[in-house]
Amino acid sequence: MNFSITPAAEKFMRLMLRADGAPGSGFRLAVSPGGCSGLSAEISVKAEPGPGDAVVERNGVRLFLPAESRLLLNGVTIDFADTPSQTGFVFHNTNGPSCSSNRAATAVQ
Repeated sequence: MNFSITPAAEKFMRLMLRADGAPGSGFRLAVSPGGCSGLSAEISVKAEPGPGDAVVERNGVRLFLPAESRLLLNGVTIDFADTPSQTGFVFHNTNGPSCSSNRAATAVQ
């Protein structure tokens, strides 16, 4: 899968896994069409992948990605912004404009 994760996004994912996960848990990132960059995301920490999820590891972070997410993340850089005006994932899509997913901070279960 051709996508990358910035150090800021990786740090956020690790923080969430430490706070809500057990050993072997993963960060589930369900990306769907929508939002100003063409992508929106639902995130959660899960003990195991769901049916149809692929397990992808980046720098020791386990990601659980549904089939649609794997397709939509092609060529995307996943970043994380934490500023006074914005907190959440930012998808830098080489095929369109960049924008954030403000749902990131509220969708964690």
